[in-house]
Formats: sequence, structure tokens, C-alpha cells
Amino acid sequence: MVLRLIPALLAAVVLAAAAVLVSASADAGSAGRDRLPDLDQEPPSMLVVTRVGPPEQPEFRLGFRSAVRNVGDGPLIIDGRRDGLDSDTMVADQLVERDSGPRTQVQGIGRFRYVVSPDHRHWHLLRFQRYELRRAGSKEAVVTDRKTGFCLGDRYSAGGRLLRNRAPRPMFTSRCGLEQTELLGIREGISVGYGDDYSANLEGQYLSLTGLADGRYVLVHRVNAGRRIRETGYHNNAASVLISLHWRLGMPYVRVLERCPDSARCGS
Repeated sequence: MVLRLIPALLAAVVLAAAAVLVSASADAGSAGRDRLPDLDQEPPSMLVVTRVGPPEQPEFRLGFRSAVRNVGDGPLIIDGRRDGLDSDTMVADQLVERDSGPRTQVQGIGRFRYVVSPDHRHWHLLRFQRYELRRAGSKEAVVTDRKTGFCLGDRYSAGGRLLRNRAPRPMFTSRCGLEQTELLGIREGISVGYGDDYSANLEGQYLSLTGLADGRYVLVHRVNAGRRIRETGYHNNAASVLISLHWRLGMPYVRVLERCPDSARCGS
């Protein structure tokens, strides 16, 4: 009698395990797929040379506009939080929307800091974009940026109406906690079909030309360099322009030779 019961018990156990697997699979499927952003770095534009400092020891800067647009399946949502005012930064987490079910969270993708600049004072996501100048044909940077961070938002319309999940209107329109040093939390982001941009020389939108020799250089802009933000892909995270630099009578002159979307190796 006992021997006859053993196969029956084993069959019951197998059926129960299969039921659990089917249930888990159904639960996973009901949550839907992640709708990730796709950050498309636009090539540097609106280049301008600016002279700063005293006449006897001037510094020459190459200013530029930078722009990143979201052409993905879902919005870029970044939440910042800190436990108290004793910390001067907030931990930044990414929230990912799904086709159905609750959002998922990617923890610790960066940091927010309250930045004081001549233009304004608010909470910046640090190291969202990076800038550098390279000698044409080289991968080594000769000048890198000192940019403090970015106040993310839907600053301009981009991507056209063909984007499947394009937001019908701008969603991230805040001023990033302007003058609010006491905040314990903040949310910034970029909706699908919108972009965030900064004009030349605004809040670190420049690189120094002082001391560089005549020649051809590549100005590279790169978003999400560490790939800590989850995206649909990373092929379009860098863009560049090839420029020529010539000094005449102590003044630098810059000319754009080529624009390279989706590439950090312009002119190579």
C-alpha cells in the first residue's frame, strides 16, 4: 500500500511545482516590459570663442550649446533623496515605467547637489553629460570640462511625432528646487519627445583653449558616460564636431569642419 502511494505523492509534488512556476510566469508577464528612455546626444553647436580674465593674462574659452533628447520608449525619471540637512547631496535613483504594473527602481545612478552659480542656484544631477577636446585621431583628452551638473527638464520639443510614446505635453517643467536648499527630495527628468539643453558659456558650457597648439581637434559631448542610467541602447550617447584651431596675433580662431552625430571620433 505504501509503495503505491509514493508515485502518487511524487506526481502531486510535480504538479504543485508546475503550478507555482506557471503562476510566477503569469505574474511576471502581467507586469509588462520596461519602457526605458533613450538619451540621444546631439552634436555640439553654436560654438563661440570668449576672452576672460585680465588683459595681461587672458584665458580663451570655447563655448558651446549642448543638448540631449529622449527618443526612447519611456520617460527619464530621476528621484533624489537624503535623510537630513547634514548631507549636502542627495542619492539619485532612476524610476522605470512599465507597460503595466508599478514602476521599477534603479538605485544609486548618481547624485544631486545644490549648486550655486552666477546664473542661478538649484539642484543639479552631477556628471549627466561630459565634454572634452581631443587631438584629431587621438582618443586622449587634452582638455576636460568642469561642469557642475544639470537641471534636467523638458526644455525643447524634439524627436518629431513619429515617436510611439511621445508625451503630449512637457511633464518636467520645474526649476529644480530654485533657492530651496532645505529640500529632502526632488524629481527631475526628460519626457519622450523632449530634450534638455544649455547655451554656450552657461554654467560651465565651455572648455579652455589657452595653451593649445594650432591644429585639428575633436570636441566630444557624451551623456550617461558610466551607463548607470538604464536605456534602450547606448549607441547614440556621444556626438562630436571636428574643428580647426589657429592662433593669429594671440587670438584663437575656430572653424567647424565636420559634424558627427552618434560618434565620438569625428574626422577619423
